[in-house]
Amino acid sequence: MLKIRFTLGLCLLLLLTVVAPASAQDGNVLVMARAADATGLDPHTQTAFASFRLLELIYEPLVTLDADLNVVPALAESWEFSEDAMTLTFHLREGVTFHDGSEMDAEDVRASFERILNEETGAAARANYLSIESIDTPDPLTVVFNLSEPDVPLLSSMATTNAAIVSADDIENGTVGTQANGTGPFVLESWTPEEQTILRANENWWGEGPFVDGIEIRIIPDETSILAALRAGTIDFALLNDPLVATLLIDDENIILNRAPAIAYHVLQLNAQREPLNILEVRQAISCAIDRQEVVDTAALGEGEVTGPLTIPAYQLPLEEFFCYEKDLDLARELMAQAGMEDGFTLKVIAASDEPPTALAEAQSIQAQLADININVEIESLELSVYVDRWLAADFDAAVALNGGRPDPYTMYVRYWTSDGNLNKVAGYSDEKLDELMARGRVETDPEARFEIFAEFQRHLVEMAPWVWLYVSPEYTAQQPYVCLL
Repeated sequence: MLKIRFTLGLCLLLLLTVVAPASAQDGNVLVMARAADATGLDPHTQTAFASFRLLELIYEPLVTLDADLNVVPALAESWEFSEDAMTLTFHLREGVTFHDGSEMDAEDVRASFERILNEETGAAARANYLSIESIDTPDPLTVVFNLSEPDVPLLSSMATTNAAIVSADDIENGTVGTQANGTGPFVLESWTPEEQTILRANENWWGEGPFVDGIEIRIIPDETSILAALRAGTIDFALLNDPLVATLLIDDENIILNRAPAIAYHVLQLNAQREPLNILEVRQAISCAIDRQEVVDTAALGEGEVTGPLTIPAYQLPLEEFFCYEKDLDLARELMAQAGMEDGFTLKVIAASDEPPTALAEAQSIQAQLADININVEIESLELSVYVDRWLAADFDAAVALNGGRPDPYTMYVRYWTSDGNLNKVAGYSDEKLDELMARGRVETDPEARFEIFAEFQRHLVEMAPWVWLYVSPEYTAQQPYVCLL
């Protein structure tokens, strides 16, 4: 009986047991397939889901999340806030080593967060850590984060690959991103982009396992070909993104399909820095003209639920509380007329061709619906790496995107919806009310008061319509019968 530690999407921990028959591929090596490859090896700067799904096997943060989105130990065994909530102290695991054999200690933690906070790094989650004023390392296994103000969501914001601990020596040598030297359960042996990744089990990993010799990841862009490989028995396990493919496995007698709830969300991002999207009524008209359920039904075969901005169950609001969440063409046309745009305009929308695989179908559904208010949507399909570069540069009128959720509202959106957020340029919009609500939500400790703050945040964000939130969809994996979820 073989086991493998594997993480997916929301960094939820899964255990797989591989009971390998004589015909299983490569004995103790799990052969898996997915459609999209990582776009880089720097855990601090990557934003694509495809990158996280590789890097989370190699790198680790101080803390992680369990299946219920609770913060649990990873490289830190324990932690505590001071009584005034102005310091957060971590106690590190003893005996943790990087893949190159060097010991991981407090200096690596300090160097990692100083790198994340350095604007020149371009760290994806930098905005989550701006309350960190200084970092002390009183001994090799203790790290003290000194804060400029109380920061309730700081701990949960560290439970991400974007906050992974990297070697201080690698930072000094400038090799982060050019080589992969983490503390995680698997060591990167080789990476041939868009083809194959070979991972070897880290025999010195501090955790339980891994109980396989390695993982071979094959990149198969066409998910129908992944399905064929599963059925032919040439792969053991697969990540599936396309509901049109995944649902073909429902009731399959030979392949097991798994669905997992997700808090990542599909969204149409509008760049409010560009004309005429800088006009509130135009953005609102777009929101009013789109039937979100129609997008789910046409692009994802109904495999999803319409959502507001916050997808975390504890912070979700009834959809009827949001501005124009039911399609209203009369109001949409009235808003276009108020903006002097009743004759319409051309909206260029970018979409990745491979992640998510529903992106083009979502764009086409939006294209058909916006034609009703004289908006001519031109769709530009891009390879994922090109799409990510364009997206990070905010080089688009609008973008169909799949963005990650977070267990806390502040950490989910601080990088987008605060004026100094490191991805506010990508968000394309900011205002004083959003800044004020985010600042209040950061320090509020009363759960009921915090819920009301973020309820107001959501309602205001939807009314301002910088983005059109669409839906959340399940995450799918599929496996041979001899691969069993524990």
